[in-house]
Amino acid sequence: MSDATEPIDLSVVIPAYNEESRLPATIRAVEKYLADRGGAWELIVVDDGSRDGTVAAAEGAFSSPGSRVLRNPANMGKGASVKNGMLAARGRLRLFSDADLSTPIEEFEKLAKALEGGAQVAIGSRAMAESRLEKRQPIHRETMGRVFNLIVRAVALGGIKDTQCGFKLFTAEAARAVFPRQRLNGFSFDVETLVLARKLGFRIAEVPVRWIDSPNSRVSPVRDSLRMFADVVRIRFRREDD
Repeated sequence: MSDATEPIDLSVVIPAYNEESRLPATIRAVEKYLADRGGAWELIVVDDGSRDGTVAAAEGAFSSPGSRVLRNPANMGKGASVKNGMLAARGRLRLFSDADLSTPIEEFEKLAKALEGGAQVAIGSRAMAESRLEKRQPIHRETMGRVFNLIVRAVALGGIKDTQCGFKLFTAEAARAVFPRQRLNGFSFDVETLVLARKLGFRIAEVPVRWIDSPNSRVSPVRDSLRMFADVVRIRFRREDD
């Protein structure tokens, strides 16, 4: 944990929308990991205009002054939540993680090693030979993800097998450069931030991680897939000065 004046080693950002039931266990797991790891840290839960008791659940679960809730003014989307959290963070390293911890927080160490090796962005991947899918997604979602990533590689971002795993680590320098330029608020924001990072000259490392599927996905197989495909085309043809 840290006070307001102490340099922060690691910030963890968790976007949350109607996560009242899952957040307390996630917060306890993350806080314990960070406390055991040592160093100065902060945990930021970004509430995306939840209609349930997400904020109260988060604040009730916090056990450290290094943890806080950041509230969006309305329901803006996962991309907006991650962007707001990453820009509010003060850490030398800034990780964002899904509220369900489908990628366990301990996998941070693998991403950190990639940054120690010279990358400025490290992303968790479910699609590499060394990835451990302990509980797989339903076949229709897995197929949807594979098709989406094929399109992403062909149209906007070659060389990366899994852009959508919600576990990504940025250096402060990369976060400060990339996230102010992010425009997309929906689920395709991952692709946009990685395209921006590459255009800005930051090295991206794709890292195999453990994955345990959560059955309560927020992604609509039809509506969100069509929107994400359209977003990929926009990303591909976005002007440099846009």
